[in-house]
Order: sequence, then structure tokens, then C-alpha cells
Amino acid sequence: MNAFEALGLNEQLVQAIADLGFETPTPVQEKAIPVLLSGTTDFIGLAQTGTGKTAAFGLPLLQLIEPTERHAQALIVCPTRELCLQITNDIETYKKHCRGIFTEAVYGGASIMMQIRNLKKGVQIVVATPGRLIDLIERKAIDLQKVKYVVLDEADEMLNMGFRDDIDFVLKNTINRESTWLFSATMPPEVRAISKNYMDNPKEVTVGKKNSGNVNIDHQYFIVPAQFRYEALKRLIDFNPGMYGIIFTRTKADAQEISERLAKAGYDIEALHGDLTQQQRDKVMGRFRSKSLQLLIATDVAARGIDVDGITHVINFELPDDMEVYTHRSGRTGRAGKTGICLSICHSRESYKIRTLEKMINSKFHKVDVPSGKEVCRKQFFHFMDKLMQADLSHGDYETYLPDLVSKFSDISKEEVLQRVAALEFNHFLKYYENAEDLNRNDVRGDRRIPERNDMRAGPDRERSSYTRRDSGYTRLFVNLGTKDGFYKASFLQFILDESDLKKEVLGKIDMREMNSWVEIDKAEATRMINAIDGKRYNNRIIRMNEADGGFKRPADEGRKRIYASKEKRSFR
Repeated sequence: MNAFEALGLNEQLVQAIADLGFETPTPVQEKAIPVLLSGTTDFIGLAQTGTGKTAAFGLPLLQLIEPTERHAQALIVCPTRELCLQITNDIETYKKHCRGIFTEAVYGGASIMMQIRNLKKGVQIVVATPGRLIDLIERKAIDLQKVKYVVLDEADEMLNMGFRDDIDFVLKNTINRESTWLFSATMPPEVRAISKNYMDNPKEVTVGKKNSGNVNIDHQYFIVPAQFRYEALKRLIDFNPGMYGIIFTRTKADAQEISERLAKAGYDIEALHGDLTQQQRDKVMGRFRSKSLQLLIATDVAARGIDVDGITHVINFELPDDMEVYTHRSGRTGRAGKTGICLSICHSRESYKIRTLEKMINSKFHKVDVPSGKEVCRKQFFHFMDKLMQADLSHGDYETYLPDLVSKFSDISKEEVLQRVAALEFNHFLKYYENAEDLNRNDVRGDRRIPERNDMRAGPDRERSSYTRRDSGYTRLFVNLGTKDGFYKASFLQFILDESDLKKEVLGKIDMREMNSWVEIDKAEATRMINAIDGKRYNNRIIRMNEADGGFKRPADEGRKRIYASKEKRSFR
């Protein structure tokens, strides 16, 4: 009996799995599938990305769906459009031998009218991002009353992105669901709260240890002065010539800036951030998946949900502020049983973060020196020689040119030919690294100064170069709109972005109350949002927005009108 068949899957699904070449279920599949096939048991699956979670819930869903009922029976909610599309594509593959089952991916950045038309045709499985799902519910394009199964995939990521209110709304309104399945890489208190509020005695399965990292990943870190992060990054890329990886930055400005500089230096790299259109994002991801790009550089927000096979390295240009984000970053490599390497470029003041991470993911981090210039050149040289020896000579009529080649090099020794090949290929590397400094020294100077003692006291931000600077910070805005106005977090977010014509990436945390809300926003964009929204009307009520820590600041024109009005009143007394 096939190992998947022994789990209780039907013949059609087993055949689809065999067509994909899978013979043995992963641990999470082995533990989850028999439980989920009952269709009536709430379930919590704690496992890292790349462990086969999509098949763990996708295969049981396909077996539980009733093909004759042409309405939404299963709802899969996930944090990003990339993950939404990936789950939909995987389910399409699993159901190739199942007739009468239809799926639809609904996410922002695509035509909502087209998605509504497809839903009206009758689909049983809907894969959705929270914002677009709520939008469709408001338009009455999807009926939650008939949903039997709700899957929350990457639940911790959705909560990190501020979708708690949306998840609550979905679970409160799927009152006829027979079971809820929650999958998460980590189990923070917010995820545990969801299970307590909406799940009935759930079966909990953990693959590995809670909040632990993938055992197939080698975690390495490098201590360098903060202003030399870019030089260290470039050297690590050069030292790993076969790298196929993702570089993570904190800000989109860093992602774009580093991408442009590396691209000018001849590297196959592109940036993925929130300023790109959906079409541009798809193009970049298409090139990366086809390996036309060696490197992808992205912010955490832009990279959420990315699932690409064969990633060898993840590089943290800076460690994330939220330590749990590290688990998601590193989980992009070492997938499906393969090994991977996660490299982190750190400052000496970040040693405590490394110790925190070691405890959190229960894995040892290895401190490694940044390679010297000579070590980089040596590594590149032998990588080239390996490629030279492995070159495929079976295609092409090389015998025709061999006599001419022998004649051309008759007066040159083999050693000299090799030297000339090396010089031709590595001249630029040798020149670049000829006088390369040791980045592991504390007194590295180069073209930039060492921070003065007073600068060091001022904090790490003072010594960051233009390639490592962080945004200047957030300011907090007050607005007199809240849940009483019919908003929940996703629709409120969409409203303020539409009204201000700003990008989502400039926003931080949104705190919504019944009568009002607070919005964190990049300081550089705060005035623009206030000017765009303050004074407008919503449901016949004037919107008031101002900095939360200061007094109400009216635009200058409105202030002058009030002064003139008060003068006129005094003149009539």
C-alpha cells in the first residue's frame, strides 16, 4: 500500500501525488492528514515553512469537498498574494484527477470584478488574503454561512501584519463551519488566543520544537562595523559563487539602493518592495524562480509568502527588530529536506540578539570571520576551474577547431594557458580585492571614518552609512474614525491609503477603537496624510486627523478662515 494511501487518502489524490514523484509523506503530513480527514476536528499545526503544510491541509480538503455543491465550502486565509497564488497552484495540481472541484484565488492587486465573476460561477475552495476577502464579504460576493472548513495558514504572519481584526471577523461569521485548521511557524500569545476563542478542544501537532528553527539550516553571523555592512555583503556574495538566495533589509530604501549598486557591479539581482505594481512583482518573481536572477533583495513585508525551491542562502543585511521574523526569513532556505545557510551581518552591539535567537529557535549560531580578499579570489578561482572541468563537450563540433587550437597554442605551455585563462576571467576580482582590508578588525578605516567616541554614545544609527540607514522613525496620528463608523482594520487601512495616495509600507501599527483610531506613519509622510484626510467628510461627519502627541493642527487656510470669521462676529456685536 502506498504511504499516502495508508493515511486515508482516496485513489485520485494518491495518483496525483505519485505523478509529482512523492513517495513518503513529510512529518507534518503524516500527523495532520489522518486527523483532518475526519472533517470535524479543530486542528493546530506548528511547523516551519517548507515542511509540506500546503499538502497537509490541501489534500484532506479536496477529499472532504462535495463536488455537486457549487458554493464556497472551504476558505483558506493566508497573509500575502504570493502565498495565495502558490497555495492555489498547489491545490490545482493535487486535484488533477478530481472532477467537479473548482478553486479561486482572491487577493489585492488583481481585478476584483473578475474574481467576483469567477466566484459566481461556483467554486468550492476559496484561497484569500484578509483585505480582499473582507472587501468581497462587504460586496456580498461570498457567503460565509455555507463555509464548512476554515484554514488559517501562516497565522503568526497574519497577526504580525495587523490582520487580527479581520481574522476575528471571518471566524465570527463562519458560524456553520465544522472545523478550523490553524497552521503557524510559531505560537505567540496572539495565535494562542485565537485557538482559545474560536476552536473547540483542538488537536495540536508540533513538528520539531515550538518556535524552533529548521534543523537543516546552518546559522552563521559576522561582526563588522555598521558602516561596512555593504562591503561585508558584497564579500559574502563573492565568497559563495554558487549562491541562489534572498537578501533581507529592514527598509525598501535600503533594498532599492543596494540592488542598484550591486546591479551596476554586474550581479544578477533585483529588489522586491511595496512600490512595485503587481505586474512588476510577478515579473521579478518569475525571473527569480527561473533562476535568471541569482539574488533577490526584499523587505520582510514584500517577501512574505515567497516559496521558491532550491534557495541556498538567506542573508540578513541587518537582523530584524522582531526576533520571530528571523524564523520566517531563515525558513526560506533548507526546505523539503535540503540544507541551507542563513548569514547575518551584525554589529558588535547586536550580540545579545544572537543569544536571544539561539534560545528562541534552540539552535547554535556560528560566529564566522568575513573572508579576506585573497580568500574570495581563491574561492572564485577554484569555482571557475570546477566549471571548466565539468563543461559539456558533447554538443558542438569542437573537433573541427582542435587542429587550429593546437597550432595556436603550440609555443605556449599548459601552465601559461591556465594563467592566461585565469587572468582573463579574474582580472577584475584581483584588482577589486588587491588592497582589500580585513573587515573583522575593530579599527577598519577605509574611505570612511571610525565613529568618534561621542558618536558611539549617540547610538548605532549615527554610524550607519547611506546603505544601512533606517527610516527616521514613525509619528503617531489621531483620527476620529473607528469601528463605530463601520471600519475594521483592512477596510480602514484601504480607506486612508486611497485618500492619501500613499503606499502601505510607510505605515506602522494601526490601533483601532470604537470612536477613534491611532495610525503610526513614517515621519516624512505624516504631513501629507494629514493634509489629504483632515477636513474631509465621511458619512456626513468631518474627519479630524492630527499628530497624537501634539495639539490639533489645522491647515493654514482653514486657520485663517476661522480668524476672519471671529473678527466678523466681533464687529456685529
